[in-house]
Amino acid sequence: MSVVIRQPGTVLTDHFFQVPLDHDAPGGEQIEVYAREVVAAGQENAELPWLLYLQGGPGGRAGRPVGRDSWLDRALEDYRVLLLDQRGTGRSTPANRQTLPLRGGAAQQADYLCHFRADSIVRDAELIRRRLLGEEGRWTLLAQSFGGFCTLTYLSLAPEGLREALVTGGLAGLRSSATDVYRAAYPRVARKNAAHYARYPEDVEAVRRIAEHLIGAPARLPDGGTLTVEAFQALGIVLGSGNGSHLLHYLLEDAWIQGSAGPELSDTFLAGAQAKLSFADGPLYAVLQETIYGQRSVDPGPTGWAAERVRAEFPEFDAAKALADGAPVLFTGEMIYPWMYDTDPALRPLRETADLLAQRTDWPDLYAPDVLAANQVPVFAAVYHDDMYVDTADSLATADAVGSVRAWVTNEWEHDGLRAGGRQVVDRLIAMARGHV
Repeated sequence: MSVVIRQPGTVLTDHFFQVPLDHDAPGGEQIEVYAREVVAAGQENAELPWLLYLQGGPGGRAGRPVGRDSWLDRALEDYRVLLLDQRGTGRSTPANRQTLPLRGGAAQQADYLCHFRADSIVRDAELIRRRLLGEEGRWTLLAQSFGGFCTLTYLSLAPEGLREALVTGGLAGLRSSATDVYRAAYPRVARKNAAHYARYPEDVEAVRRIAEHLIGAPARLPDGGTLTVEAFQALGIVLGSGNGSHLLHYLLEDAWIQGSAGPELSDTFLAGAQAKLSFADGPLYAVLQETIYGQRSVDPGPTGWAAERVRAEFPEFDAAKALADGAPVLFTGEMIYPWMYDTDPALRPLRETADLLAQRTDWPDLYAPDVLAANQVPVFAAVYHDDMYVDTADSLATADAVGSVRAWVTNEWEHDGLRAGGRQVVDRLIAMARGHV
C-alpha cells in the first residue's frame, strides 16, 4: 500500500516498482526502484499531465522536497511530478560499500554495476510510465545535468514515451569519449581557478600554505579519511556552482588554529573539507563517473581512469610543481581519480570494483545519432555559458545535431542553475515549450 503524506501545499505518495536488473533478461533478477509522486494540495484527483524529474549525478538520489520549494513550486502549477531515485540510489535497491559485497567479489560487483547506466535508467522509467500512465500515456521530462544525458538516451531508445523534454545543463557530447571530456574540462577548471583567485587574491597564499603543509603531513579527517594535497585540490568541485567560489573562500578562512604544538589545520576546516569530499552519501557518483562516457562506437577501449591520464597533459595542476615555481596551486573539478579509493573510507572497499569498470571495454552505445537527428519530441534546453561540468561547445553541437531542440544559452547561472534559479529557470523553459518566448 502506498504511503501518502501531506506537507505545506503538497501531497506526497510513495511508489515502489520491481524492475529487471538486466532489461535484456526481463525474467531474471529483479531490483526495486522508488519514486515519489508530488502534487499540489487540492489537486490530488485532478487530471494533470505527468512530469518525470531526472536528477543529476550519476548516482544521485532525487531531492527530498519540503513543501513547494524552488523549481518544484513552478512545476506543480502545471504537472503531477514524479521524483525518481535512479537505480542504486536513495530508496531504490542501494549500491554501496555495505550492499555490494552481497553480490560477491569485485568481478561480480562490476558486472552488477554495468546495469546502472543511462540505458537501464531509461528502461526503468519506461516500465514506470506504462504502469502509471498506461501504454499510450506520455510524460514530460525535467532533467538536470546527468539527467539530461539520460534524456538523450531516452530520445534514442523510447521517444514514444515523451511529450516534451526540459533540460538544464545536460546536453552531452554525442561522440565525446571520456578522454575528450577531460581534455576539454581541465582548461575550463583552470579558468574557474583564475576567476576565484581574481576575486579572492589573498587565497593564493592561503592555498599554497595549506598545500605545502599537506605535502609534508597529510591530515586525518574526522571520518578516518585522509586529506592529501590532491584531495585538498579536489575541493575545486565547488567552483562549478554559483556560490562555490565564496564557499571555498570561507572554508579557507577557517583553515588554521593555534594548537598546543603550534599552528595546525582546524577541526572546522577538516570537517568542512570532509563534507565536500566524502562520497558516503553517493558512492556511485565516483564509481560510475567515467562509465557514463563509455560507448563502443566512440571508443571501443576502456575509459581507463581518463581524468588521471589526461591530468598529466596539464602540469599546471601539479601542486608540487606550482609550489616550486611560485605559482598558484590549482584546484581540480569533478574529476574522479584512483587515489580517492585510498583516501575516502566510503570508497576504499570498492577500489578493485572501480578498477575493473575502468578497464572494461566495449560499452554499449547510449545515444543513437541517426534517431536523434530525426527526433520530433520538442526539447527545450538551458545551456550555461560558463558551465564547468558540461562543455558548452559539446552542448551546442548536440543541440544542433538533435532534431527539435531549442537551446537557451545564459550566463545568469552556473551549472546549478536549476537549484539557484529554481522557479525562474523552469518558468522560462515552460514558456519556451508553450511558445511564449
